[in-house]
Amino acid sequence: MANAAKGNGTVRVLGILTVIAGAIFVIAGAVTWGAVSANLAAEKITVSPDAAHFGNQAVNSPWTAWYQADAIKHHSLKASNNLTYAELGAAITAKQNDLKSQGMSATDIAKNTDVVTLQGQRSTVMTGSFLRSSLFTSVIAFGVALFAFGVGVVALLVGWALVRVSRPVAVTVAPQPTTADAV
Repeated sequence: MANAAKGNGTVRVLGILTVIAGAIFVIAGAVTWGAVSANLAAEKITVSPDAAHFGNQAVNSPWTAWYQADAIKHHSLKASNNLTYAELGAAITAKQNDLKSQGMSATDIAKNTDVVTLQGQRSTVMTGSFLRSSLFTSVIAFGVALFAFGVGVVALLVGWALVRVSRPVAVTVAPQPTTADAV
């Protein structure tokens, strides 16, 4: 019996490259997560005490950012009598048109307490919307970091499997009977 070892160099190289790519993704995901967390913490934002979860905790994770954004939405709507930015814009326009139809001048309309109040509410809601968007951007960044990390782990496992499969395997070959053996 003869022994022969056979391996596949191409599969091994692909496996090694996949392991390297996986390691890069794992590192990139972890570094991104850490950077986003550190930058959020540096802003010294604290989750509102009346948030559904994580009240009074520092905003430094996707969960704390999410619940702070939710608290901001709640506060913005409360300050605007449950009107959104667009609804407040429509209310301002309607009030201005109503006052104009009553013969009020543009200067007097601009000073009207109802118009000024609605514009103040709209400004508050706009600021809240900007803050929420910033917090949601960080939540998305955390998600991308986690996705990169997960892809990296999968690539590491696939690469490891390819390297294992590419290793030479000892194969025992039985001798073939010859015609002389048959006689």
